[in-house]
Amino acid sequence: MKPIKKALKWLAVLLVLLVIALYVTDTDYLIKAVKNIYLNGHTTAFLEDYKNFDNQVIKNGTPQPWPNHKNYNKVKETDILTHANNTYSTIAFVIIKNDSIWFEKYYDGFNENSKSNSFSMAKSYVTGLLGKAIMDGYIKSLNQPVCDFLPEYCDGLAATLTVGDLSSMASGSNWDEAYYSPFSITTRAYFDDDLNTMILDKVKVVEQPGQYFKYASGDTQMLGMVIEKATGKKLYEYLEDSFWKPLGCENETLWQVDSKANDMVKAYCCIASNAKDFARFGKLYKDYGKWNGKQILDSTFVSKAITPRFAESPQYGYGWWLYEKDSKSFFIMRGHLGQMVIVDRLNNIIVVRLGHKRTPQTFIGEFAEDVDVYIEEAYNMLAHDQ
Repeated sequence: MKPIKKALKWLAVLLVLLVIALYVTDTDYLIKAVKNIYLNGHTTAFLEDYKNFDNQVIKNGTPQPWPNHKNYNKVKETDILTHANNTYSTIAFVIIKNDSIWFEKYYDGFNENSKSNSFSMAKSYVTGLLGKAIMDGYIKSLNQPVCDFLPEYCDGLAATLTVGDLSSMASGSNWDEAYYSPFSITTRAYFDDDLNTMILDKVKVVEQPGQYFKYASGDTQMLGMVIEKATGKKLYEYLEDSFWKPLGCENETLWQVDSKANDMVKAYCCIASNAKDFARFGKLYKDYGKWNGKQILDSTFVSKAITPRFAESPQYGYGWWLYEKDSKSFFIMRGHLGQMVIVDRLNNIIVVRLGHKRTPQTFIGEFAEDVDVYIEEAYNMLAHDQ
């Protein structure tokens, strides 16, 4: 027994020293990462990890259920789609035609009301809140300097940084978008309990802003901080009042916060909701910002958001991904592990896919095989609609 007790004693000492080292090296956020992600058998954030974090509730108002299409679920998923959904562990696949549910199917124990992590689809909502803040008069325009709200960005190159630069991922910052490295700033942001302080301390503008697209979650986090300063409202409250209730979402939702004490949402990610409520934001943009005849969001802002800012980066506008496939144009909400709301305005089609994984990407933002399969097979199914 003595050797065992001695070994346990030394193990305890090593653990204490490790914890001390993490605090000394300012990497103590890794304790939260190990507890919430790695000890749950994952190497990165996962669909239901919101249960392990602090969240704020976003209440729904009067539900406005989607109507079912006259041909609801009459066409079954194709064999190719079934294979893709099994391969990439899809949990929800929904096709909305002419604002009616044409097809829906859920997998792996999930159902139409099950919550799952939006990941970066939240970026589209935050840009929508920027448009709402401009519409409400809290922010002048996309060209207003970030310095007006965050004085830490009033010097040097940062002085020219605008809210539009943040929304279009053109900050020129030093942000490193690495999901699987435990030491990247992206990983740190996911587990840090004081996001405002971390962003202001770690994120520096190192190149001229507004020159080119570089995907950076830190841009959206900073944009969320700007919106809170401009409106005087918590971001989750502004989302509830501006979109969640007005769009008739059927379920309340959750938005992860860094901690209950600091209460800053992870603006770049982490809204926990379901396929049909996520789809409503796609419909809002499809209809140029109108909902039930009321202009919820300025139509000019909507059009600008789904238009490339930079000719050399046609895949991104302001908070939305853009894609051309089979002579069709799509604007898309996208998130880690293959969360997508795909909108075809011309044909009045919305496709939503949520799931546990996706085709590996060779670069951030790549439209890989799985995206093409979801689009192709949805339209193959629709071709059989009578």
